[in-house]
Parts: sequence; structure tokens; C-alpha cells
Amino acid sequence: MTDTKPSAGPRHDPKVITALRNFAMSITVFNILGYTVLGFEQPWLWPFVALATGYTTEIVLEAIGARAEKRAPRYKGGGAKGLMQFLYPAHITSLAMNMLIYVNDQILVLIFGIVVAVGAKWVLRAPVKGRMRHYMNPSNFGIAAILLVFPWASIAPPYHFTEHVDTWIDWLIPGIIILGGTMLNGKLTNRMPLIFGWVSIFALQSIVRGIFFDTSIPGALAMMTGVAFVLFSNYMITDPGTSPSKPASQFLFGGGVALVYGLMTAVHISYAIFFATAIVCAIRGGFFWGLHFVDKARAQREAEALAKVPVEKVPATGKEVASV
Repeated sequence: MTDTKPSAGPRHDPKVITALRNFAMSITVFNILGYTVLGFEQPWLWPFVALATGYTTEIVLEAIGARAEKRAPRYKGGGAKGLMQFLYPAHITSLAMNMLIYVNDQILVLIFGIVVAVGAKWVLRAPVKGRMRHYMNPSNFGIAAILLVFPWASIAPPYHFTEHVDTWIDWLIPGIIILGGTMLNGKLTNRMPLIFGWVSIFALQSIVRGIFFDTSIPGALAMMTGVAFVLFSNYMITDPGTSPSKPASQFLFGGGVALVYGLMTAVHISYAIFFATAIVCAIRGGFFWGLHFVDKARAQREAEALAKVPVEKVPATGKEVASV
């Protein structure tokens, strides 16, 4: 799910805070309806355990980071409202993890995933425009980590989003999610090109797999009609903190996730949608580090070249100037 950490600089943009607030409210309402109406199968206590874990991890790591960077923690100074805004990302990540992963009765595995998801924002970072930014989608990375470390775990069965409803309500739920997600991503996060790239290339790779790998094309395309796909498209891959801002880059990012998904699915790798997102985010992070080292090497070469320029004194002033 979308979970940009609000911090100094551009992330105090009112649009970002509003988007975070709306995402947090949406996922909270969806969880309440999930447990009371739709048929979520995780224990009722787990959302509260997930939130406590996410909040604690976020606050502890911020306190450690603030001390190391010799600054005031971001959860202080703004009162209750400031603390609430600071915890929006942890709130979203925690509820998303509990909603999307299924680990039977092993709650410690869920706690592990949430700690990894929140902690990754402090570990997996890259220099972007002079400041360190996390590049790995937190919720997606936490889910991928659980699936890799605990092979017996699985994602929540897609049917549990509509298990206790039928008839026209089956269509109403994804319709509401699409409508809400479109308004959110169109007006606040500006990630519609990313969604278009993801959806269009996903449809294309479904057809290509059908032609070359004998996959059922209707079956591959049918995945796009499920609530899980709609949620992923509108609320996870569009995370503004770990996806590009420029429209062309957004399209390539979304299309890249769909392409990697198609390749992994073609070789029968399960849960490829989460692994594909993590791989593309990692590639993007590596690209930022590559740019950083290239710029650093260029600056060093320029400094060395400047140091080799001979210096002479101007008789009238006695000042030293570089000879050209």
C-alpha cells in the first residue's frame, strides 16, 4: 500500500499529507468492513497487534535516526496532529500487511514482516537530489520477505475480500475501490500514467504468454477483474515515495513491473506480483546509486583537473589567479 514517510522538504506538501490521510482512512474503513461484512479470515486481534508493531518500529527507528543525525524527532513539535501525520505511513503499512498476508496462526511471522517493511525505509535508501530517500515499497517488501523466509506462508486468499457477499455486490466492491483509487491517484498522487503502464503492459504480457507459453489468455486476463488486483493497482504500486514522478518514467515503472511479472510467471514462480515489484524497486534504487557514483567521480575529476591548473600572481594586485 502507499506509504510515503512525511519528512522535511517536499513531503510536507499538503497534497502528500492529504493523500496519506485519505489512504489511511480508506484502509481503516476497508479493514472494518472486511472483518464485519466481507469475510477477512485473520483473527480480530491481529490488526491491533499489527498497528502496535508498526507504530513502535516507526517511532523507535525515528528516535535512533534523529539522535544519529543530531536533529529533533519528526514526531515531536506538532502535537497530537503532528504525531498522527508522522504515523500515517506505519498505519497504512501495518494494516496492509495484515490484510494481504496469511500466516495461519503464526503472529510472530506477521510481526517480523511489519518490522522488515517499516525498517526497510531506514536501510534500503539511495541519494536522490541531495537527500537520502527510501526506494523499496515497504508493504510489498514486507510481504515478499515473509514469502521468501517462510515458504509455507501465502498471500491472503483473494476470495476473502468478497467471501460473504454475492450478486451485484461482487461488482460494487471493486467498482468503489476503482473510483476511490482513481480520485486519489488522479488528484493527489498524480500516478495515473503509472497505473496505465501497469495495466496495459499486464494485458499485453497475458496475451504474449498465451501465444508463446500456452497460457489461457482469458484466464490470465481474468486476474485483472479481481479485488486483489484492483487494490494492488490503486493502492500499492502507486506509492509516491517509491515510484517516479515524471509521467514517462511512471509508465516505464508500471510497465516494468508487469513485464517482470510476466517473465516470472512464465517460469512458474508463485506470488510473482510482489517479487516483480520488489525487483523493479531495487533496480530503481541501484540506478540512483549509479547516478550518485557517476556524479561523484565526475566532481572528483573536475577537482583534480582544477588543482593541476598553474597559478600565477598578478603584479598590480598581488592576487593569485589560475592561468587559462
